[in-house]
Amino acid sequence: MAQSDTVDRILDAAEVLFAERGFSETSLRMITSKASVNLAAVNYHFGSKNALIHAVFARFLTPFSQTLEQAFDDLERRCNGKPPTLDQTLRALTESAVCMPQRNDRGISIFMRLLGLAYTQSQGHLRKFLEQEYSHPFGRFMRLLKEATPQLTAVERYWRIQFMLGATAFTMSSSDALRDILQNKLGVETTVQEIVARLVPFLAAGMQATDPMQVAVSKPSVA
Repeated sequence: MAQSDTVDRILDAAEVLFAERGFSETSLRMITSKASVNLAAVNYHFGSKNALIHAVFARFLTPFSQTLEQAFDDLERRCNGKPPTLDQTLRALTESAVCMPQRNDRGISIFMRLLGLAYTQSQGHLRKFLEQEYSHPFGRFMRLLKEATPQLTAVERYWRIQFMLGATAFTMSSSDALRDILQNKLGVETTVQEIVARLVPFLAAGMQATDPMQVAVSKPSVA
């Protein structure tokens, strides 16, 4: 078995099991069994379970971050020094993700499930790894979001970004199930690209909605 094939089999098995069971609940023995390799192979290629988790994320995020940087370069060039609109910024992000080469039909949904787990499970080493390796492209995304929403306070923008990430993670990680439900209920077939096309204006509207806290403050009290 070639070295690259061994690595790919380990990563393929790990990402599926991590997505299904979570990081803590997935043992290296489960991964080696699914990948049909021995434990020595995992230790040789990755060294530790944490390093394997990092490699699973890097396999998607490294090429994605490069594609995203190029998309932002193209977008800012087209805008001729003017801040890109929120819709343009969100489309650059989502279209970069959708156009990434996928190893299988469930590639993006599996990754979005993993990304959700990175937020909800106690994996400090993973958050540190992501911040160290991918702070530039995602910091750039946050800067563009800020420039496109100057009307929001820092606190309100923070919460809306969390809501946006939550909606995106749920929709994309559940895209296979959502497509099946649509097919069974309404007899309509859809693609991941069509889901993204519907998702972006929804996210943009949420980010640009009236700040409810400001409305509450400005609303006159009734004696």
